[in-house]
Amino acid sequence: MAINGDGVISAEIKQGHVVLIGGTTPCNTPEEVLDSDVFLRVLWRYLRKLDKYDNPLLVCVKDFQFNKDKNGHIKERYDLEGIRDLIRAIHTYGADQAAQQEKYTHALSDRVLFADFVEEFYNFWRRQERFLIYHEEEELSKSIQERNLDFVGINKQLKALVLTVYRSIKATVAGRAEKVYRQLPAGASAGLLVEQIAWDIPKKVYEQLACIPFLQLAVIEPPLVYYPKRNKRTGQFEKLDHNPIVEGMVKDNNEFYCFPAKVGDLLIFVYFHIDFISLAVSMVNLFDIASKEEIVGKKPDCILVFGVEQEFLGDEQTVYYQDEESNIVVGAIARSQEVDYFGYFKKMVLTLHNTVMIDRGYMPIHGAMAHIQLRSGKDFSVVLVGDSGAGKSESLEAFRVLADEYMRRMTIIFDDMGSLRMKNEKVNGYGTEIGAFVRLDDLEPGYAYEEIDRSIFMSPHRTNARLVVPITPYSEIVKGYPVDLFLYANNYETVEDGSDGYLDFFATPEDAFDVFKKGERISKGTTDEKGLVGTYFSNPFGAPQKEEQHDEIARNFIEHMFNSGVKVGQLRTQLGIEGEEMTGPEKAAKALFEYVNEK
Repeated sequence: MAINGDGVISAEIKQGHVVLIGGTTPCNTPEEVLDSDVFLRVLWRYLRKLDKYDNPLLVCVKDFQFNKDKNGHIKERYDLEGIRDLIRAIHTYGADQAAQQEKYTHALSDRVLFADFVEEFYNFWRRQERFLIYHEEEELSKSIQERNLDFVGINKQLKALVLTVYRSIKATVAGRAEKVYRQLPAGASAGLLVEQIAWDIPKKVYEQLACIPFLQLAVIEPPLVYYPKRNKRTGQFEKLDHNPIVEGMVKDNNEFYCFPAKVGDLLIFVYFHIDFISLAVSMVNLFDIASKEEIVGKKPDCILVFGVEQEFLGDEQTVYYQDEESNIVVGAIARSQEVDYFGYFKKMVLTLHNTVMIDRGYMPIHGAMAHIQLRSGKDFSVVLVGDSGAGKSESLEAFRVLADEYMRRMTIIFDDMGSLRMKNEKVNGYGTEIGAFVRLDDLEPGYAYEEIDRSIFMSPHRTNARLVVPITPYSEIVKGYPVDLFLYANNYETVEDGSDGYLDFFATPEDAFDVFKKGERISKGTTDEKGLVGTYFSNPFGAPQKEEQHDEIARNFIEHMFNSGVKVGQLRTQLGIEGEEMTGPEKAAKALFEYVNEK
């Protein structure tokens, strides 16, 4: 997985994705593209696919098939080097001159068929999940901006070279130039600039992570569409009484990279195995990337290693532990197709975050928060608490659509997880993520298309299809906004049309505490739960494991909100009621808007 002397890169090619690894410009000329190890490996996978379905296009390379030996075995079915020489000859001399060579005559006898062979090869390449990982060498003479622009240029150059090779070969084989050129993503769909950075390693067991490079820049060409092996989470994250990070766990540093995530005001090092690179890339739309200055000599608040060999975790696949001696919360997730889903990345990171928040006396909130400024001059912040599928995000989106002409601005502080803290004697809300991981089915029709130029899609053809999209600058989520409305998102109780039961408020802190603690909802199928279920404070991510400590914190915050004029109640979204999936959140949003407007 290293580049060789002439600058041509090698690759890690797995089912469905291609990872290009390099430390200098990957390719400088079209000839280097054809000479590369990547080209040969992708060609091999392409021919295997054609062979699997006995595709008629294989006639083009019939002369390059190897015969079976006397035992009926062949090491390789096709002469890959011979096919590459054919393509190289077409690119260099043109199809007509290449066809004059006897060994290429049959392959080029049907130009239309061979043009289709080239077109399908190009499409096969584009359908792969393509990543470029570029190892940055420290260059003191360059500014960060210059470094970033250089890397963007490398990505653009790779795309241009691939397009040049494809178009020149296709044109000479077809005997005509195209009349329409489509500037499709053809290079790396995601480029990652990584760098070795020295950080404060608290104890020997973590030294095995020291040589793993940190992501410092990501260049993506959205829309990105990824197809993880799973489409929902199952089970719980288990809290251990011993450190899951043990000596020898990371056997090959070259197979791991680190995403240094700023999760709210926490620094969390997320180490991931290259098998899960598409999930890691998706985090660029969800968490801000810590800079070199924020990493050098620093000790992270949390560490997550995603892609641990199962032998180190026993029967568990998702675990975490509080290393009190080092003052770090650590998590580990197995290298398994069972956890090949973005929700495992996201929710384990947030579990580690919540564990730290509780220990600091803050209240982690599983829900959504928005700061809304109306044209009338009013502004307020509302928090909706609820587990997955409760209707919190849907109701806020419905509110945005409904109140659009009355609003100056709506800022999402958190879309999934945040925390409550005291600031200037007021309860303030803080976020964790700069983006959102949302169900396509729960979005307003057309929203995904409006955001397509910034989005990362997950399994759009399956149930629980998801979208990862950036929504709020980092400076806003850590600013802290006073809470005016603190509401439980109730998706399971029906409201009669014409009644005012969509929004009501609790009479006492104890009434509020009981409803929030039960955390009841009708599951929407985003996890392995079904029907009416209850989750401690709608937050299975670190809170139940510290129930006694969390109870005390929650009581204090709820009582303080009652005493300081914050309205505490519930919003009945009806998202779990059949037939009300779209209209329920809209009616709830209308009730919320009418209440705010009357104040």
